[in-house]
Amino acid sequence: MINRYNYKGIYGKQLLRITAYLLFIIYTHTLYAQTSVIKTDGKWTMVVNGSPFEIKGATFGYDKDVANYDLYFQDLKSLGVNTIRTWATGENTPQLLDAAHKYDIKVMVGIWMRHGRPGMEDDDSFNYLKDKAGKDVMLNNAIETVQKYKDHPAVLTWGIGNEVYLNTATDEEKKAYSLFLESICSRIKELDPNHPITSVEAWTFGLEWWQKYVPSIDIYGLNSYGPGAGFLNEELRKRGIDKPYIITEFGVTGEWDIRQEENGIKVEPSDEQKYKAIVNGYRDWISPKPKCLGVYIFHYSNGKNFISPWLFTHHKGSTRPQYWAIREAYTGQKPLDNTPEISLFSLPEGSFKSLTWIPVEMEASDIESGELQYSFHYNQRTGSRKRRDQLLELNFRGNPEDGFEIQLPEEHGAIKIYASVTDSYNNMGIASTTVLVSDVEASKRKYLVPKVNFPFYVYDDKSDLPYTPSGYMGNYEAIEVDLKNTEDVYSGKTAVKISYKANSDWYGVGFVDPANDWGDILGGYDLSGARTLSFWAKSDGPEVNAKAGFGLIDKDKPFPDSGKKTIEILITNKWKKYTIKVKKTDMSCIRSGFVFFSSSDGFSHEIYLDEIVFE
Repeated sequence: MINRYNYKGIYGKQLLRITAYLLFIIYTHTLYAQTSVIKTDGKWTMVVNGSPFEIKGATFGYDKDVANYDLYFQDLKSLGVNTIRTWATGENTPQLLDAAHKYDIKVMVGIWMRHGRPGMEDDDSFNYLKDKAGKDVMLNNAIETVQKYKDHPAVLTWGIGNEVYLNTATDEEKKAYSLFLESICSRIKELDPNHPITSVEAWTFGLEWWQKYVPSIDIYGLNSYGPGAGFLNEELRKRGIDKPYIITEFGVTGEWDIRQEENGIKVEPSDEQKYKAIVNGYRDWISPKPKCLGVYIFHYSNGKNFISPWLFTHHKGSTRPQYWAIREAYTGQKPLDNTPEISLFSLPEGSFKSLTWIPVEMEASDIESGELQYSFHYNQRTGSRKRRDQLLELNFRGNPEDGFEIQLPEEHGAIKIYASVTDSYNNMGIASTTVLVSDVEASKRKYLVPKVNFPFYVYDDKSDLPYTPSGYMGNYEAIEVDLKNTEDVYSGKTAVKISYKANSDWYGVGFVDPANDWGDILGGYDLSGARTLSFWAKSDGPEVNAKAGFGLIDKDKPFPDSGKKTIEILITNKWKKYTIKVKKTDMSCIRSGFVFFSSSDGFSHEIYLDEIVFE
């Protein structure tokens, strides 16, 4: 028989358990964001933790700058942004999600799917019909990503892939990708019923494939720029698709859709057009559409290359009109300080020899009447992807009162010229035009790739790497390459670590550009003028015989290395510098900036490499 004292004790413990359980339910509901989509009276709505959520988003390009996450998310909050989109996860994703949640900003967590062929944004080439091992890697990554982050309160939705159909050649391959995508989406749905699944495609290229083969997608993610965004709702209606969509990338009309040309170069929209496309586009083409859940404006980032003036919020650290346009679109508030306006920018007609000085006709003003700083750059729209991306400085002279002159570069053909004006608030206005240049030597260049400045590092830990170690050879399954090894370093904080995990056979690693390419795509760099290639190397213990150098792609390929050179070396457990003289080698197009070959003499081994540099 339970006495009164014990009864109270048991009852009290039960009450505590019930209370704790209820608190746990409340706590987990608050902690883990619950996202769903509902349809009411013909209009789709996203709901987060029971409240309507209109996506006022921006794509996020500062994922590597962890130290400044707080500054970025504070800034995004001030612009009215409530969610960001990423394309993939990485080592910084936990910190990014934590920082976003701190400022009540949600995240479309990207899960990358490889492209079937080189295309708009990527030079990958993946075979969805044959590469089962590669698909397993992507599937496992997707599962691990969802398991790791599904309970984080910043997660809004999963964004699977980006423009894979656009960058896949045949219908047979697209069908194979579709079936693979459904296997991933259905698995994610089992793992995480609390967040909807989005897959992302350019314009409407994925609609029929998704509709037929990928029923597990909850929301269609559609990248669309310019007025086309206003037609997406009707495109879904015409196809009988009863699902909501998010415009997952948006901004002014991109180069790929521009029809007007000058000297064979697409005419870039003005700063005013870029601003209005975002402000008016959000109001007229996006927000009123019943199937549209919102938009991610492209691109909250800082850049220095071709796409940056066209679509980024910042260029070379200065604020662009697109930044202020996001603020007005989402909050209705005008810029705190207006971007300088370039109302006139033109160059004389005709063709001019390189190094000629030509006059610039230009008018610029600033509403706030601040002091303006001027600069001029140029861009080539031919050659390899990285050459087309470059914005290079131009010599100029003069002033706003007397006029400016620019000196034409040693290039051949049509080039794009930029005028930049920066005010005291660090707002930058940019205008562009074109000019024809003639240069005898430049006209003889066989491979149009970027010309580099020396020293040119294939590997150091201070900058982005120009080449990728994707060229695995020999017993490639036994190779592992770690670019961020910290256990044994010659200089700086990291070194390359090549681990060979077999007791026999040979292997090789090539640092190539573009990644995963064996000479079918134009890439690499013009290293003319280089005299040496040097690098530091050591082993983990035993002596290792190896060959190292540069050049891998043979002349039987459309785009080979213009020159090759390797030396035989003996690597010991002490750091040693090795140098290769390259002065008499054709360095006009080096696709493979570093190659390394070795073999196992009955034992596995590890090689460390550092400070790989052409000088």
